[in-house]
Amino acid sequence: MLEKRRIYLPPLSLVGPHVTEDLVEEIKERGFRKVLVVTDRVLNELGMVAAVTDKMTEGQIDFTIFDQVQPNPTCKNVEDGLAVFTQQHCDFILTIGGGSPQDCGKAIGILATNGGDIRDYEGIHMSKHPAVPTAAINTTAGTASEVTINYVITDEKRKVKMVMVDKNCLVSIAVNDPTLMINKPAALTAATGMDALTHAIEAYVTKGAFPWSDELALYAIRLISESLETAVKDGANLEARSKMAWAQFIAGQSFSNCGLGFVHSAAHQLGGEYDLPHGVCNAILLPHVERFNISACPEKFGKIAQAMGVDISAMSTAEAADAALEAIAKLSTAVGIPSGLEALGVKKDDFEKMAINALADVCTGGNPKEVALEDAIGIYEAAY
Repeated sequence: MLEKRRIYLPPLSLVGPHVTEDLVEEIKERGFRKVLVVTDRVLNELGMVAAVTDKMTEGQIDFTIFDQVQPNPTCKNVEDGLAVFTQQHCDFILTIGGGSPQDCGKAIGILATNGGDIRDYEGIHMSKHPAVPTAAINTTAGTASEVTINYVITDEKRKVKMVMVDKNCLVSIAVNDPTLMINKPAALTAATGMDALTHAIEAYVTKGAFPWSDELALYAIRLISESLETAVKDGANLEARSKMAWAQFIAGQSFSNCGLGFVHSAAHQLGGEYDLPHGVCNAILLPHVERFNISACPEKFGKIAQAMGVDISAMSTAEAADAALEAIAKLSTAVGIPSGLEALGVKKDDFEKMAINALADVCTGGNPKEVALEDAIGIYEAAY
């Protein structure tokens, strides 16, 4: 407890039903000239963006919309968004969506104040100046990009997901309104929910974990275990959606301040190579990576089992750790996650290439157990 820590959190977070209504006044009070709204075409066509921008119009806040963000945002998405930001003389960014618009908006904000190419910022704290002031409205309970110092951009030329960990990308206002998550498709709810579970579990077992991050991670695991299956099967259940909104928000605070692990490193390669949904990749890989990790911290896996509702009172340490993996697999199956990478069209011939790139991923350093090339290949094989 005597060690020094830096805790990065947004200056303001709005969490709970209908908090989006408070955002317009917050933006107005800050006196910005013009807002760049960063989102994706689907959300724009569904009217979710208009639900926010109509209120901005009523509040006499000028804005322009960039809705070209792809599910795995690319360098071109960032470049195109920056061009709109510059041409329209914007001075504030509002992101609306899941992790993709959030990450793209962060990247645009970093380039607007630091210049260069987004590829220049891959790694840890590579920028010199804070990004453009940004508000992030999260519409899925998963990535927690709205609260973290992380963002991920796909280099489409190299087919690599670049991970940026940068204190300068932290948003000014984070918004988690579960009413915006009501009736989202079951598959999306499952994928993003398992992404949040992966964040919490990796944060709990990572090398950088400490008591504060541990408590947050375990609480997030508990909330997800209580609410994800209900949110998937009953998309209109506001209580389940609210629990998931809080869970992903809390998990994000945890991993943003202590790190992740090899699940994310391996999943990033699947996203970069095959453009697959990040949450699904995490969900498939999670039990296999943690099976590899158990020996590094078996007692922690017992705590994970407890948080997931397993009675471990009569179990040995090893039995309780195994019970955690069983609980993860059971939840994944219950919410409809595919059983393996083969179902996603992944080719075994790509395992070695992806394993090499995964070992170089910034998240690998946080894994509780050292990963060798043969280990990485073996994890992909076990997940197939």
